[in-house]
Order: sequence, then structure tokens, then C-alpha cells
Amino acid sequence: MSAHHVVHFAIHADDVSRARQFYEAVFGWRFEPWGPPDFYLIHTGSEDEPRGIHGALQKRSEPLSGAGMRGFECTISVRDLAGVRSAVEAAGGTIKFKEITIPTVGTMFQFVDTEGNVVGAMRYDDPGMG
Repeated sequence: MSAHHVVHFAIHADDVSRARQFYEAVFGWRFEPWGPPDFYLIHTGSEDEPRGIHGALQKRSEPLSGAGMRGFECTISVRDLAGVRSAVEAAGGTIKFKEITIPTVGTMFQFVDTEGNVVGAMRYDDPGMG
């Protein structure tokens, strides 16, 4: 099996505007509105050096004071979704949701690892993404 790369992270926030201002001030990241309300693509590279990991800032589906996610959620680029899904289950992980397709991006599923962390596995439409 070849190694897979982390190619995307997501920051979940109760107050998206506040979180955006924080990451702009601390790291100089650039934010681009994309998709649903309160969802931004994060560009971690600079204009001069565009390399950097792709990210997203998004509204938490549940507030942190409830059962909302704390932390960053990573997505790993894979070529064989079915093979990775089988490997996740064989290694003791659980599938959070089956495949969904994100237009112009790719097809993914999420799983929960043995420690309760949510992770995404994405087969990108653009092979250069992973």
C-alpha cells in the first residue's frame, strides 16, 4: 500500500467571523467564500509561494457547548475509496457516513478512528490534489 497525504483540513467554529479574523491575524491566511453560507476555503500559501495545505472554515453543525466538534478535521487523499473503507473497518474504525460527491471536488466518506477522531477520505476529481 502506498502512503496517503493529508490534503485538507477543516476548522469548525461557532462564530465563523471571529474565527476568520483570528486566523487572518495570526497566520495571514486568506479566506474565500465558497458553497453554503458560513463556509470559506482557506488558502494557507501566499501569492509568492502558493504551496500550502487546502483548508476550510465552517459553521459547526452543533454548538461546542453541546456535542460540537473541537479541533481540526483532516481529509486524506485516496485513490480507492472502497479499499480504504474496508481497511478502516478491519482496523477497528467505524464509518460515519458513506460516500457523498462534492461537485467539482470529488467523492468522499468520513470515518471515526479508534480514538473517536473524525477523518475524511477523499478521491479528488483532480489527480493533482493528492
